[in-house]
Amino acid sequence: MIKDITLAPEGKLKLDWVKAHMPLLQTIEEQFKKEQPFKGMRIAICLHLEAKTGYLAQVVQAGGAEVAVCGSNPLSTQDDVVAALVESGITAYAWNNVTEREYHMHLNQTLDFRPNALIDDGGDLVGLLHSQRQHQASDILGGCEETTTGIIRLKALENEGKLRFPMMAVNDAYCKYLFDNRYGTGQSVWDGINRTTNLVAAGKTVVVAGYGWCGKGVAMRAKGLGAQVVVTEIDPIRAIEAYMDGFTVLPMLEAAKVGDIFVTVTGNRDVITGEHVDVMKDGAILCNAGHFDIEINKEHMAERSEQIREVRKNITEYSLPGGRRVYLLAEGRLVNLAAGDGHPAEVMDMTFALQALSLKYVVQHAAAIEPKVHAVPAELDRYVADLRLSSLGIQIDRLSTEQEEYLSSWAES
Repeated sequence: MIKDITLAPEGKLKLDWVKAHMPLLQTIEEQFKKEQPFKGMRIAICLHLEAKTGYLAQVVQAGGAEVAVCGSNPLSTQDDVVAALVESGITAYAWNNVTEREYHMHLNQTLDFRPNALIDDGGDLVGLLHSQRQHQASDILGGCEETTTGIIRLKALENEGKLRFPMMAVNDAYCKYLFDNRYGTGQSVWDGINRTTNLVAAGKTVVVAGYGWCGKGVAMRAKGLGAQVVVTEIDPIRAIEAYMDGFTVLPMLEAAKVGDIFVTVTGNRDVITGEHVDVMKDGAILCNAGHFDIEINKEHMAERSEQIREVRKNITEYSLPGGRRVYLLAEGRLVNLAAGDGHPAEVMDMTFALQALSLKYVVQHAAAIEPKVHAVPAELDRYVADLRLSSLGIQIDRLSTEQEEYLSSWAES
């Protein structure tokens, strides 16, 4: 179920472009073609369906699997890429700008594919398998999770003793969050904001809600663009870190009074509510880089508005009493994907290399590991880092035998 198969040639060009800039996945694709780790399996992938994700699906397919994909966000699917995937033999249930009913229909159709393993983004497939489709959970050998939000949901299931199969916490691997979350989110969020608004960042006050790895990246890039940066946090350690990194730290209610651009990146709900909107400047721009569209309370904004209208693609204007206007980008969904192309290909090359290798790991070890959330093995993390260095032509030092012995000994020498 896709938008238009005739869009496939455009999608293939996008896939070819990212493949040319994803040497790690190219290496793994060649390995998978020889090893066939997924031969005879059906694998479901629920991710933001753009070109980089599409290439990951093709790499899994190269490993011998039948693959079905669906979108993990209503606005991030690129219809031409999906058409190209279908033309290459992948089953797809996705199109851009789905309704909530269509979104859940596509999730269910992907599970109707009867997968043996999965890659999830935000935990929606796993959530369905533990709520409405529990009878199917025993068919799943295991899977991988891409995001912080998904890990939170998986940990909740594990803590309640309800998780039915092992899941790899790809989001928590060093080669994921140090680069994808920081450099990928940092760049792609501003790609989305700049492309959508066509406004300058320099001289403005940018409020970044949340100073995790994604928030660090967004704040770093805002500073690089010449903005004054304010950080809001609930964690005192991260708040001190933001302060020591040179940023102003304020509660959101105070930050709301001075901000020109707001970026929420917490993974929680109601980060910006009506009381914050009540004190914002005329012309304030709001957007979200967390997984779900609940960080900015759209209902509160609507309740306060005299008029709501789309003033530019992906920009909704809320006209407030007294003549103030605030603008919401991409309906409060992921601004870097709903209003942009997502993370740079070279960054996602590392993340998706981890996804592919972690999927192989969990499938091969499913019988031996518990139905819990598992860390990506350190050797996979290091292997991906080595691949990346090799692709860049960078060499590093290695420990000598004497150095290894020294580091593993407690005695003085």
